Amino acid sequence: MEEIPKPRELLAVRTSVEVLFDQLRSWFQVPDNVTIDLRAVDSAVAELGEPQLVMAMAMRKLQALHLLTTPGVRTTTDVVLTVIQDLERALLQAPNMHLRQEAAAADWDAALARLEDANAALAAALDERAAGGAVDEQDEIATFRRHHRALHEAARAVLRASEGQVRTLV
Repeated sequence: MEEIPKPRELLAVRTSVEVLFDQLRSWFQVPDNVTIDLRAVDSAVAELGEPQLVMAMAMRKLQALHLLTTPGVRTTTDVVLTVIQDLERALLQAPNMHLRQEAAAADWDAALARLEDANAALAAALDERAAGGAVDEQDEIATFRRHHRALHEAARAVLRASEGQVRTLV
């Protein structure tokens, strides 16, 4: 199998993998260790509907991708593309799932009470943002999506470099 160097975009995606990993842990409160039920082939039915476990599995794939993007670690183009494809559904759903969980847990009475003085709240938010304060939820999601796009760019770069063939990446 022909060897080719890892594309620059694939090497650069390491930072995005780290950001996505940390964001999934934060959004879904994924613990350091997760146990999966392997007693029977259908024992995962309930688990795979649980957002925390779905994101834990995505985080495991991010760990694998992080390893594959390490300089000096040999892999193949098909393995890299498969891992990125495996991540796709979870990464597409993560921001919306996060927002749904936040909305379900929100104290709407308190939130509505804070809106009574909308002008003061807006002014305070603008002042906080100008002073480098807390990251706005929309900025957090935009950052997540930007790093998710970096995985797509890495996949396209691998396809271009390999000319669509299975090659060894070094």
